[in-house]
Amino acid sequence: MVVRMRHTRAHTANRRSHHALEGARLSKCVKCEALHLRHQVCTACGTYRGKAVLKVTKTIAKTEKRAAAKSKTTK
Repeated sequence: MVVRMRHTRAHTANRRSHHALEGARLSKCVKCEALHLRHQVCTACGTYRGKAVLKVTKTIAKTEKRAAAKSKTTK
């Protein structure tokens, strides 16, 4: 089938002008004022809407321990 009416490049570009990606919207944490994704736990202090949800120090220690063990086995 042959297209009866072609769109010009300008018409196509005008339509696609709204397809650009936007950056993620960030919010300030109430407790530590670090930027975090909306509706998600703050990765800096582990709070959500002012309430403590995660124990960040525990998870940081766990990841450091895993990294140390991994670097020890690769050497």
